[in-house]
Amino acid sequence: MASPASAGRLREPTPVRWLLRLLAVGYVVLLVVWPVSLVVRYTFADGLTALHSAFTDPLVTHALQLTVVVSLLAVAVNLVFGVGISLLLVRTQFPGKRVLSALVDLPMSVSPVVVGLALLLVYNPRTGLLGKGLDAHGIQVVFATPGMVMATAFVALPLVIREVVPVLEEIGDDQEQAARSLGANGVQTFRRITLPGIKWAVVYGVVLSLARSLGEFGAVKVVSGNVMAQTQTATLVVEQKYQNFDQGTAYAAAFLLALASVVCIVVVSVLRPSESRES
Repeated sequence: MASPASAGRLREPTPVRWLLRLLAVGYVVLLVVWPVSLVVRYTFADGLTALHSAFTDPLVTHALQLTVVVSLLAVAVNLVFGVGISLLLVRTQFPGKRVLSALVDLPMSVSPVVVGLALLLVYNPRTGLLGKGLDAHGIQVVFATPGMVMATAFVALPLVIREVVPVLEEIGDDQEQAARSLGANGVQTFRRITLPGIKWAVVYGVVLSLARSLGEFGAVKVVSGNVMAQTQTATLVVEQKYQNFDQGTAYAAAFLLALASVVCIVVVSVLRPSESRES
């Protein structure tokens, strides 16, 4: 017997279904597909000239290299702390648990510019609460790679946690308790029981975190100082080149950033069915 929801879908008029589909597709096309396709179109409007200009421009190549370094470091930080916080939220009970869960979502609701300003107030080498002490010991956070990594990791932190937490809740802790009862320590239990159960959630969280890190702009612009050939990432180069009327190079750099994110997601989407078939 069909459920009420199924019966409602069957009784729904065909024109209404097609209208809803058209609205959904149209929304995605106008918001995502069309703008991105224009970037691709303008990038290759003169063949490979724009890409050649980008790869031969030392400012662009340095910015791309710095973006990769900052993004990978931020992803590594989010991987370690994201999985750790997920285990803390799901497997333990402690005062302030709800507060911590709410704070995890804070980067999704706070403007990245505000995040960058907050880091600047704390780590500014001249006026920051911690920056003056660190600078006295020769440690510079803002206007350098560490501050950029911190800002990028902050804005992308929820992506790993919000992928892992639901999976941990779904698989439960019965197998983990059984492993401990058989004498396994915490590291063995995590490596042999917990990690295999959450591995695809971790992979997707890492991929989303990487994509978000590659495209970060606001927070990085504040903490980096946007110094050419020193602390300028790819997104900052896109802005500078576009404002300086070097639009071909700007389109090429934006295309490379978009391509990197798309490739990451496609690779994971292709690998996951293969893993499922093998298991």
